[in-house]
Amino acid sequence: MKEYRPVKEGKVREIYDLGDSLIMTATDRISAFDVILQNDVTDKGKILTQMSAFWFRYTADILPNHMISTDPKDMPEYFQTPAFAGRSMLCRKLTMLPIECIVRGYITGSGWKSYQENGTVCGIAMPAGLKECEKLPEPVFTPSTKAEIGTHDENINFAQCTEILEKLHPGKGEEYASAIRSNTIALYKKCADYALAHGIIIADTKFEFGLDEKGNVILADEMLTPDSSRFWPLAGYEPGHGQPSFDKQFVRDWLTSHPDSGYRLPQDVIDKTIAKYREAYTMLTGKELD
Repeated sequence: MKEYRPVKEGKVREIYDLGDSLIMTATDRISAFDVILQNDVTDKGKILTQMSAFWFRYTADILPNHMISTDPKDMPEYFQTPAFAGRSMLCRKLTMLPIECIVRGYITGSGWKSYQENGTVCGIAMPAGLKECEKLPEPVFTPSTKAEIGTHDENINFAQCTEILEKLHPGKGEEYASAIRSNTIALYKKCADYALAHGIIIADTKFEFGLDEKGNVILADEMLTPDSSRFWPLAGYEPGHGQPSFDKQFVRDWLTSHPDSGYRLPQDVIDKTIAKYREAYTMLTGKELD
């Protein structure tokens, strides 16, 4: 059996090159504040891959995506082992665009902090009198750069987004920037409406896009997972204060209140984290984790 080694490793994902396609595997690693924590969270990788696959299928009418299959039978034998099964995705090769496409539907986190200081979110003026965690009149596109492991993404405006893409793809910067902005908003609206009907508020999330061999914009990477989104329970939602969540905000909050943890989580926090991820997965997909 041929053994493969990742050609790229992120904080959570590993990418393997098959020549004409890629395998993207979500590990059980968890990161917070741009640091990989000392613990693994069992089955987390399966949830990330299978939830992304669910959303890729659900939004294929809006934009094509890079997913080919999550069936181990479609992959080399090496990826059919328990270490990879359920957490691996066979993908098309794309030229990735170096922009984190963040969309905010509710005012929270760094957006709320900025709003309190100057009435803006990432430099975009917001209506006066908003409460913490309140729904925004319209979703807001707030892109950022994509930083390497250990460094921080930087918020950029639409003009800067266009400039970055223009340098990489002369004559196409404005076209690509407009495409990823409009698709980010369209994807968020469709999925937020679906999630709301299933008891979950998607407060914010991020998307990533690439280009196929013809220069078409394609949805890629992960999609609407608890790692890349803020998921709040609809039951009990009330603006004016922080909300309980189904995402890794729980982990961030614990780390903030335990600054001497050395980025190591106690077992009860790990157990509660995966329970939250599983609950969100079941509510959204209607299935138990494979």
